[in-house]
Amino acid sequence: MKRSRWIWLVWGVVLMCYLVPYTLLAHIATWYGSFLFWGCAGLVVIALNVFITMDFEEHDND
Repeated sequence: MKRSRWIWLVWGVVLMCYLVPYTLLAHIATWYGSFLFWGCAGLVVIALNVFITMDFEEHDND
């Protein structure tokens, strides 16, 4: 899959970080509400960034 599609997936997770806690989880005031969602979303974004940058190569400019 092209790298740009994975980057759009990261933006989708970021958008969900704004929408889900303020809509679906708005009435849950315990730790497993928005905090757990944001924590899991953060781990997903980190994993996606690792996957996106896995094939980056270092180029020497001699």
